[in-house]
Amino acid sequence: YDPSKKYPMLVTIYEKRSQGLNRFVSPSETRAPDPSQYTSNGYIVLDPDIVYKINDPGMSAVWCVIPAVKAAIATGSVDEKKIGLWGHSWGGYQTAFLVTQTDIFSAAIAGAPLTNMVSMYGSVYWNTGSTDAGIFESSQGRFKGSFIENHEAYIRNSPVFFADKVKTPLIILHNDKDGAVDFNQGITYFNTLVNQKKDVILLEYMGENHGLARPANQKDYAGRMKEFFDYHLTGKPAADWIKNGVPRLKMDEHLLERKNAADSTARRVIVP
Repeated sequence: YDPSKKYPMLVTIYEKRSQGLNRFVSPSETRAPDPSQYTSNGYIVLDPDIVYKINDPGMSAVWCVIPAVKAAIATGSVDEKKIGLWGHSWGGYQTAFLVTQTDIFSAAIAGAPLTNMVSMYGSVYWNTGSTDAGIFESSQGRFKGSFIENHEAYIRNSPVFFADKVKTPLIILHNDKDGAVDFNQGITYFNTLVNQKKDVILLEYMGENHGLARPANQKDYAGRMKEFFDYHLTGKPAADWIKNGVPRLKMDEHLLERKNAADSTARRVIVP
């Protein structure tokens, strides 16, 4: 750490984070994002807490995260033009919402995000078979009543209705077998952003549920995340999949090329 330098910063969010302040997390190439990987490669990592107000889960993130980022910038250690944002599930929702309300972030990744509070209310939590209504009225949503009784609050906290405001390059991770947040939530947001000609990438790992269970997919996602943030926050060249995307019919070839490249890098590291 050089106190005379300014560093890129990665912000990770999911409700309350401060309980993990002194918790040791073993470094892993399959965890995304792995804090030690980023701090070891010239990043600052910020884990702000979010304090919620009833009827405003999305806006609560805005009211907490942006001031936290500004406080970090005020220390003089953070490059204010090189700040990334990541969240998954409820954190993915808040990431998807935050980029509709601010352009303070230079890149963001939203994993398995809720994006339409109205349609999600009437959906199903497929992993258990229960309805999603409870999430909004008695759990993380913190809404009073249904979207019929509290329509305006559901709308103002739904990212999809503000997609035209997004200026931040965004990755949406959503898997086709997600049993917690229906796949259609991510697809709806992605298609809306594409319609608005926004800078957005969709990552989908076929057959995976709400998180990534297969180590090969975990490692692939962690690698792509680092490539994405390195490109937008440190000035490294963009990987081809970021610049040009990957046609579905060439996906198998693309994945094999990445695997071979990773194997080659691993061999070079261990050979004297």
